[in-house]
Amino acid sequence: MLVEIRFHGRGGQGAVTAANLLANAAVGEGKYAQAFPYFGAERRGAPVVAFARISDEPIETHSRIENPDIVVVLDPRLFELAAVTEGLKENGLIIANAKEKPPIEGPYEIYCVDATAIALDLGLVVSGWPVVNTVMLGAFSKATGLVGLESVVEAVKARFPGKLGERNAEAIMQAAEKVKPC
Repeated sequence: MLVEIRFHGRGGQGAVTAANLLANAAVGEGKYAQAFPYFGAERRGAPVVAFARISDEPIETHSRIENPDIVVVLDPRLFELAAVTEGLKENGLIIANAKEKPPIEGPYEIYCVDATAIALDLGLVVSGWPVVNTVMLGAFSKATGLVGLESVVEAVKARFPGKLGERNAEAIMQAAEKVKPC
């Protein structure tokens, strides 16, 4: 099993951190994983892409992911601004920060969660921007089953100790309860 994941977000939303946390959670479960960003001189708000791979065997590939199995979209406006489905495998999975089905067509399975509302409700805001990365990891865990919720929570708490880790853990759990096919 080798699963390739591409995260689409905006600078400051935590797409790169989400990929790293997902890889850490997978490694915590005894799987092999890698995570890496792909961006230039972008700033806060500019589109950013990050990647993760999860496998039950050592991963020999270290290149950018061109044909992901799963795409995670942290900002719903990116469906109109970026080619988020480019290269996504037929019958691939999209996990979207969205209240309703995004404006895309194709043979994809789509899950939605209002990650922005969860982040705002829990005060996960930096410089006025809701940080939805951990919320989306909760949705990812529930929608895919590739990594367990407890493993995601453990990885997040290791990265963000104390009250911040607790709020992020709550965000993960709420997303897992609220994510649904759309």
